[in-house]
Amino acid sequence: MENTDVPKKILHQYATILEDWVPKDASIAIAIGDRYIYYDPGMHDIHLKEGQDIQTGSIAEVTIRERRKVEVVMDNSLYGMSYFGIGYPIDVKEEPGALIIILPPNFHVLKRDQLQFLTGKKEDEWFPIPVDHVTYIESLHKKTWFYTAGEQYNISFTLKDLHLRLPRFFLRIHRSYIINMNCIEKISRDFSSNLVITLVDGTELSVSQTYLNDVRSMLGF
Repeated sequence: MENTDVPKKILHQYATILEDWVPKDASIAIAIGDRYIYYDPGMHDIHLKEGQDIQTGSIAEVTIRERRKVEVVMDNSLYGMSYFGIGYPIDVKEEPGALIIILPPNFHVLKRDQLQFLTGKKEDEWFPIPVDHVTYIESLHKKTWFYTAGEQYNISFTLKDLHLRLPRFFLRIHRSYIINMNCIEKISRDFSSNLVITLVDGTELSVSQTYLNDVRSMLGF
């Protein structure tokens, strides 16, 4: 049986069943055999195409091959942007497949595990700062720093750790920067046409090509 022979209405039924519990920003994909046969993009859109081949190491490939539920945070090496995915093994007309829910990369972190404060060191003292007071976080000279209005603190977390544990209003824009989206003043381009984000304190930070799709998806432009 050719994958394209699966009626659209069958595929749409799977997506409709999920509407009651899947977040509105989720994308839904269905894969059968070696390709994707259905894709319904949500706010977190990784730009899959119907008919696109399944890549080795993807959630769809592992789910179909091992016939088990798969939950994992994927980096941006496969589809150009990071995401958290849940793959469910399914059968469509007796052919093994996978239904994949695609969400922002930090979605899997339970609310009780999210950081509410960052405790930063300044000179020989430590200061617990509410995360909504943090304008951005930077990795510099093998150390991690976060910034508030006019203050700078050192912290023991890496950017990778923070990326997964901060609330969803934080956005990674570069291998060296995570910003508080509530602190964005404007987005512009530099002389090389690269995106530059200006924060309310006047700080200008470049968006790297690696995170460009993530930034456009989360900020909606």
